[in-house]
Amino acid sequence: MADYIYTMELRLTPDQLKGVGLIQDVARAAGLNLYLTGGAIRDIISGFSIRDLDFTIQGNPLKLQKDLEKAGAKITAVEEDNRTIFISLPGNARAEISMARTEHYEKTGKPPVVMPATIHEDLRRRDFTVNAMALSLNEGSRGLLLDPFNGVADIEAKLIRILHNYSFLEDPSRLIRATRFAARFHWPIEERTQARYDAAKEGKYIDHILRSSIGHEIGALAHEDDPLHVVKMLEKEGWLEVLHQHWTTAKVDTTGLSALMKTRQQMVDLGYAPDAGPAVMYFLTSRLSDKDVADVQRMIPRKDLVEAWRDIEDHAKELAKRLMGKEAATPSRTWHLLSSARPEMVLFLAVTAKQQSVEQKIKNYLTKWRQVQQKIPLPEMTELLITPQLPEYPKITHDVFMLLLDGKLRSRTEILKFLKPFAPPPPPPPPAPRRGRAAKSAPAAAPTAPAKAGKKGKGAAPAAPAVVASPPPPKAKAPEPPKAAKPDHKPVKTAAKPAPKHTHPAPRKAGAKSKATKKKK
Repeated sequence: MADYIYTMELRLTPDQLKGVGLIQDVARAAGLNLYLTGGAIRDIISGFSIRDLDFTIQGNPLKLQKDLEKAGAKITAVEEDNRTIFISLPGNARAEISMARTEHYEKTGKPPVVMPATIHEDLRRRDFTVNAMALSLNEGSRGLLLDPFNGVADIEAKLIRILHNYSFLEDPSRLIRATRFAARFHWPIEERTQARYDAAKEGKYIDHILRSSIGHEIGALAHEDDPLHVVKMLEKEGWLEVLHQHWTTAKVDTTGLSALMKTRQQMVDLGYAPDAGPAVMYFLTSRLSDKDVADVQRMIPRKDLVEAWRDIEDHAKELAKRLMGKEAATPSRTWHLLSSARPEMVLFLAVTAKQQSVEQKIKNYLTKWRQVQQKIPLPEMTELLITPQLPEYPKITHDVFMLLLDGKLRSRTEILKFLKPFAPPPPPPPPAPRRGRAAKSAPAAAPTAPAKAGKKGKGAAPAAPAVVASPPPPKAKAPEPPKAAKPDHKPVKTAAKPAPKHTHPAPRKAGAKSKATKKKK
């Protein structure tokens, strides 16, 4: 069985993963069953980027608003009819929490009748098989994947398939969604689904689309990886004019949009996570009239997206003005200013800046100055024992980087001169090894026997006279374990006799004559 919890933790960004934990804790405290559903599961399994987190609760999520805000989430929109809330989590992570429900369509073009339901009934009301999956986040079944329509198989086959024959009739916005998914994933529409799609298009089911559904589809364009391609496919199918009657690809700033997506990817590679949605909508509607833009904005349910879109030009102009002032007079000051600015503003200004100096500073911030970070003198810092274990290490590294940006550290001598005051004192020498007690002196060794005379020959020393050696002293024995002492017997140690200073030749036997006496005779 696949470990979907591990896959989820691996695929979500750190901010999204924290958001899952936040919502999970709030739902658990309220005693409600929570599931990760819809597009989030599809993107986790398929490997595509995860745009939003879709949660489904068996209960009313509107009761959780205060608890979510206390936990750090921001409520951006609420749909009372569907009991759905849209929230912004810390770190620009977007999420949607909806009630598990059934939808009964009494007539095409009218909102459905909504009733609370179980998670299994909720999955049956969805649009496509790849979206009709849920991952349990509850204690007793955490990690259990619910896939009643075999959506995993369609993800592996890369097919878009509806759940039942009346899917497009009940909700005509699914026609737009099918085209958008086909353009995003480059997946074909399944054969039976394509037949129903063509019939719905010929029958003009799209004329009965709800205004709220149009707003959801417009808002979804803001977070596409290739919005220009998606818009072109919608125009080809005739759905772009459904979103707004005056909207065509001719009203899109294609050059600016392409540059925006390229810069966004560059910032993502550098570790930033800018929300490009407001800027994408700015370029998608840049050639529409102000009235048409206002109409589009009114239909979008996520008001945080609309507000950021409206203010994006004013915030960008303010940042450009600061970049041309004393606040950005040096590279280090410019770095501080752009690092503290919102990534969305840096992204938008990088594409729309009209002042060459502003454009060049942002370009240096994203490219040239990043290379200076690789010149931080780590060998010299290590030599001076300035290592990451020091509490001041981050500040020292930052100060060195700022000086390098401004060209104030050019040589090794200047670098060492700057770093030496921050070097910690050298560690004390290791303590001298402790010597143990001296070993007990061994007993006196017995005198050795005299060396044998060398062989006779030229230069041979005369033989020494025979020496009477005293008997060797008895060897000292190791002490034996104490025994019961006897009062009438004690061991006596014999001392070794010293060798005599002068020795005399050994006496001859009686009657023996020397050779010299025999010659005289």
